[in-house]
Amino acid sequence: MTRTTVRIAMNGVTGRMGYRQHLVRSLLALREQGGLDLGDGTVIWPEPVLVGRSAHKLRTLAERHGLEHWSTDLDTVLGDDSIDIYFDAQVTAAREEAVQKAIAAGKHLYVEKPTATGLAGALELARSARDAGIKHGVVQDKLFLPGLRKLRRLVEGGFFGRTLSVRGEFGYWVFEGDWQEAQRPSWNYRAEDGGGIAADMFPHWEYVLHELFGPVKTVQAQVTTHIPRRWDESGTPYDATADDAAYGIFELAGGIVAQLNSSWAVRVHRDELVEFQVDGTEGSAVAGLRGCRVQHRSSTPKPVWNPDIPASERFREQWQEVPDNAEFDNGFKAQWELFLRHVVRDEPWRWDLMAGARGVQLAELGLRSSAEGRRLDVPELTL
Repeated sequence: MTRTTVRIAMNGVTGRMGYRQHLVRSLLALREQGGLDLGDGTVIWPEPVLVGRSAHKLRTLAERHGLEHWSTDLDTVLGDDSIDIYFDAQVTAAREEAVQKAIAAGKHLYVEKPTATGLAGALELARSARDAGIKHGVVQDKLFLPGLRKLRRLVEGGFFGRTLSVRGEFGYWVFEGDWQEAQRPSWNYRAEDGGGIAADMFPHWEYVLHELFGPVKTVQAQVTTHIPRRWDESGTPYDATADDAAYGIFELAGGIVAQLNSSWAVRVHRDELVEFQVDGTEGSAVAGLRGCRVQHRSSTPKPVWNPDIPASERFREQWQEVPDNAEFDNGFKAQWELFLRHVVRDEPWRWDLMAGARGVQLAELGLRSSAEGRRLDVPELTL
């Protein structure tokens, strides 16, 4: 067995997503299983190097997980020739500068979305990475969730016939922080720090729609700040300057209409925190994070509108669960595995910084659509 060590500078691992999903549930999980087995006697062994601003937090994480290397000096880490990959899960406002430094240092890139605070910056990152000849990827985790993998299976199997529409609901109540601690960081609700649910979630919706149903052609959105006052991690009140809800209508190639609601000010009355309903001429499906249910044309009931009597049908019971038919790993880990194979073996990869730029573009156009009160075209991007 040959072990190929890949050293990864991980910036932003003291944050919730960087720590839980990328460090613990992805790279450390890979190490716990003995590395990434390529099937030919070669194993990729990820070696995280923790990077951040707080020496105390980094030291604590390193000691907790038995890691040797951490640093508060990004420039020194990027100057280390043994570092193969730079990963960024910082707050969005800090990402662009750090990623440009990593490109200049010749490191391969794997970054969270959105890749930049604006389209111009996102395109510049993609251009710089292309010109530097490095490998680069953007986290697009929703594609690797069990529910959406089942949905992709239905799409590729022709289950829907002609797809008509997609409706999505995402969100939950994020506590204001006064009488119960907020479960999301306060910067999410400050526009000056890169916060806002449109900037956060529209990039997700772009790649989900693009990959499963087709490119987004137009967007019409309404964004708002439902909760204007919140309390930060220290209990200090602050004005929420970023949007906490975004309601979008998207026209896709082929005339498919998608309606997606995103909100941190909604109480959940559905089976999962995100659900997509897809309706087609031959059948429909409802997919969440893990589950997926279908109703084929042949088994579709025939409801009759009559508000004067109680509903006699249990509509949810008329759907059929899609079987797993496979082992589903953590979605973040699954994409990490593909990116590591791409770096080491040059295996195919399509979720690059240009894909990330499309997400930033859709968020930017969504915010502009809301501000101008009109539907906007989504131009095809080129470098």
